[in-house]
Amino acid sequence: MDMSGSDSQDAATYTHAIGLDVGGTKIAGGVVALDSGRVLARRAIPTHAGRGGEAVLADALALAEALRADAGQLAVEVRGIGVGLPELVDLEGNITSGHAIAWHGAPVQERFRHLGHAVVEADVRAHALAEARYGAGRPFRLFAFVTVGTGISCCLVQDGKPYGGARGNALILASSPLTTTCTSCGTTLRPVLEEFASGPALAARFGAARGEDVLAAAAANDRAAITVVESAGVALGVSVAWLVNVLDPQAIIVGGGLGLAGGRYWDSFVAATREHIWAEGSRDLAILMAALGPDAGLIGAAAAAAPADRR
Repeated sequence: MDMSGSDSQDAATYTHAIGLDVGGTKIAGGVVALDSGRVLARRAIPTHAGRGGEAVLADALALAEALRADAGQLAVEVRGIGVGLPELVDLEGNITSGHAIAWHGAPVQERFRHLGHAVVEADVRAHALAEARYGAGRPFRLFAFVTVGTGISCCLVQDGKPYGGARGNALILASSPLTTTCTSCGTTLRPVLEEFASGPALAARFGAARGEDVLAAAAANDRAAITVVESAGVALGVSVAWLVNVLDPQAIIVGGGLGLAGGRYWDSFVAATREHIWAEGSRDLAILMAALGPDAGLIGAAAAAAPADRR
């Protein structure tokens, strides 16, 4: 099996690729058929990010090697590998932040090149690409993708291509403070959406171990949990409505563990989004859950490895 792929290879030769979705908790990987997005083989390992960037990178490389062996067992030729991670990634695949995975400035893309054509991408853009090509985004020429889980990020997708911006930083939705001063008492507030509406934020506000525990308590009609969950959904909806007001997409597609949870979080989010959209003609836009579930990140990372998708 020829794994010596180079950037100059014809995109038509890329019928299968390896995708890695590197998260703070686990690294999920798979061999993906690029014509359909079907995952032919998958593996997952814990990240243990606290060990440092080099240890995590060594594990990710070993996982990719194991997936290459899986492809061989399936008589599948893979010539590309995509790696998605929850960090800022510039348009050349350089990692420019280190909030979750300590790969800031590391030559990660180069380290994977012995496996074939290698692309490193921000995970939200990988997720968005997967939904555009294989999932809920297929009917839309212009949609905004929002992922809600441990963090909250967004990506505009136009004509099937995730928009990276001038520097690769067009994904920040919920990490910076929204500073406001109360006109009655003069108190200055600096709320951060991620610290209020993400999975860890729900757990912290309710005093639970996990965000899933808060959702379960709300579903069981715990009034305190309901307040936390519904207020978080409203906060997310206010921000997503702002995206709609600025970008005027055909649809909003929401992924991530919390984004796909449904229930009171989803209902309050959708209602608040529509309430805060200014233009009446935009208020009935489609607001949909992502279709590809937990495999979306690795599928999108694999799809990003095709040369035709390089920026």
